[in-house]
Amino acid sequence: MSTAGHEHELGTGRIEAFSDGVFAIAITLLIIEIAVPHVQGGDSLGDALADQWPSYFAYVLSFVTIGIYWANHHSFFRLFLRTDHTFLMLNVFFLMCIAFLPFPTAVLAEYLQDAEHRDTATTLYAFALLLPAVSWFAVWLYGSLGTRLIDERLAPAFVRFLTWQYVASISIYATAMLVSLVSVVAALAICVAITGLYVFPPRRPQYVT
Repeated sequence: MSTAGHEHELGTGRIEAFSDGVFAIAITLLIIEIAVPHVQGGDSLGDALADQWPSYFAYVLSFVTIGIYWANHHSFFRLFLRTDHTFLMLNVFFLMCIAFLPFPTAVLAEYLQDAEHRDTATTLYAFALLLPAVSWFAVWLYGSLGTRLIDERLAPAFVRFLTWQYVASISIYATAMLVSLVSVVAALAICVAITGLYVFPPRRPQYVT
């Protein structure tokens, strides 16, 4: 086998299959963190369930976020025709960031109603949302520079659009992390807003005719 064969592999099927497994585990761990409330005496189960609203909020936001990354991961990887070792390792880093999300989600749920610690919990959560955005951009930047691994037929304007879109996402999540030092509500509103934007289908690829 030639040296070039060792450096580049055709297709991204194995990467997507492995990534799907990580997404599935991470998204499942989110619900495990929500504990069944224990009521004693004359306490109301309904009230106990209602008191867990931070857990439901954190669960839904993180579930939707991971789900969006999973959905976009498939269309994203259709833009790449080849892979190499560095590309694989960058995707592993991205998956590590995804797998990390259940932990800050649990921290946010636990301390969102704690006046003393909710700022720190929110900052950690915003940082955890920033990490996948940064690692996703790293995967894209490595594969797209000089059309190293992406489809050479992709229109340069479309490639630039995606690059700036990912830079904007990083900037917004970084802003949310900084805002969390001042206002928990504003920071979480930013996180919810950007998640809501990515619910819409991604832009269709454009090719040079």
